[in-house]
Amino acid sequence: MALQFLLVALVSAINIMIHASVTVGAIGIARSAGYRHTRWPRLHLMAVMVVAATALMLAHTLEVLVWALAYRIIGAAPAGSDLLYFTFVNYTTLGYGDITPVEDWRLLGPMTAMNGILLFGWSTAVLFEVLRKTLEHLATIGAPGFSPEDR
Repeated sequence: MALQFLLVALVSAINIMIHASVTVGAIGIARSAGYRHTRWPRLHLMAVMVVAATALMLAHTLEVLVWALAYRIIGAAPAGSDLLYFTFVNYTTLGYGDITPVEDWRLLGPMTAMNGILLFGWSTAVLFEVLRKTLEHLATIGAPGFSPEDR
């Protein structure tokens, strides 16, 4: 069991580093794009949010691939199972239960889900902050339809 906790700590740390890097990049891109003047503020706001959400989704996909690699290295998935599907089901907490880890590694499923929940919550906070800051900027520059009183 200690080996499972050690593996989870290592993979989670890698995923947290990936997420932190993408978060910093997404916020930087959103900040630079969000602070521009625009003729079409609503379209601009949508574009900023789409870019931020897409970057975060790519981060989650990369994080699932890290988990899948760990599962492959230790042989946590049953022989013949779809490793990527198995990993996504665990990471997203979907929990179909049609594929379960081999007995020696059965704690990896819930621990992978715990990592996924943490990182999805983080992404939600980032998206909300990008939205808030972009709305604040649009109100500050007096973009049509965005009033400072609405903040």
